[in-house]
Amino acid sequence: MAQLGRSSSKKGKSSYTGAIIGVALVLFLFGIVGWFFLNIRKTGDYFKESIQVHTYLNRDAPKKRIDSLTQYIISLPYANRVEYVTKEKAMQKWNKENDTTWKQFLSNNPLPESVDFYVKADHVEKDSLNLLAANLQSAYPGVISEFQFPTETVAKVSKFVKTAAIIFLIAAIILTILVVFSIDNTIRLAMYSNRFIIKTMQMVGATRWFIAKPINQRALINGLVAALIAIAAVWGSVLLVEQFIPDFKLLHDNTGLLILFGIIIVLGILITLVSTHTAVIKYLKMKLDDLY
Repeated sequence: MAQLGRSSSKKGKSSYTGAIIGVALVLFLFGIVGWFFLNIRKTGDYFKESIQVHTYLNRDAPKKRIDSLTQYIISLPYANRVEYVTKEKAMQKWNKENDTTWKQFLSNNPLPESVDFYVKADHVEKDSLNLLAANLQSAYPGVISEFQFPTETVAKVSKFVKTAAIIFLIAAIILTILVVFSIDNTIRLAMYSNRFIIKTMQMVGATRWFIAKPINQRALINGLVAALIAIAAVWGSVLLVEQFIPDFKLLHDNTGLLILFGIIIVLGILITLVSTHTAVIKYLKMKLDDLY
């Protein structure tokens, strides 16, 4: 009898270990896909926030009004890296990025002054920038000669981000469903190997709650352990990729990763607990002969 107890205990531990590993692998796959989703979103934001907006100034605009315009743009909550570019700075930038042979034909600097800035990702839309241009020109008449941003680039980047977000959202929904079913099947297989232990406890007079409570507690712990293993594996993979491909460090998003890890923990615990409890109740309701 003691040997039977020890054998059942070893069998139970083996099935639990297999379930933890199986759940951890599924959650790891979910975490890697989630990380790629974060990178796609951050890539889109990175490109959006690399688009520079130019507010070219009239040549006879008063310095006081120019300073007022610059301060107004700086005060905008979605404006980044605002810079007042004088004619001299504009010429230096042009010479650095383009051919300088124009100096042979022109004695005066033809480049206009401007207030250049970048915009936060959620405001890099054609309609939003056009509205900003209208507001600035209305508030500072006679100061702004032209409001310029790469319209085609903004449209393409916005379209790319929206399309990628929709594709990954659909993929995330499908993957979440697959994760739920995979973990559920893994847990059910683990509980299947313990079905006789569960039924034996019922036959000697144990109540459903008495039987289910310790198994549910174990399932909760197993789900947490599997989630932590998956998180460690995802974090290690992220660090490894960033070490070999340094450009990924630019996309590193600690807040997004913490949210992703939280989702992994919730999925690991919740699905494991529900699947385990459902399997226990199922075997308690079955007749002994049906277990074979």
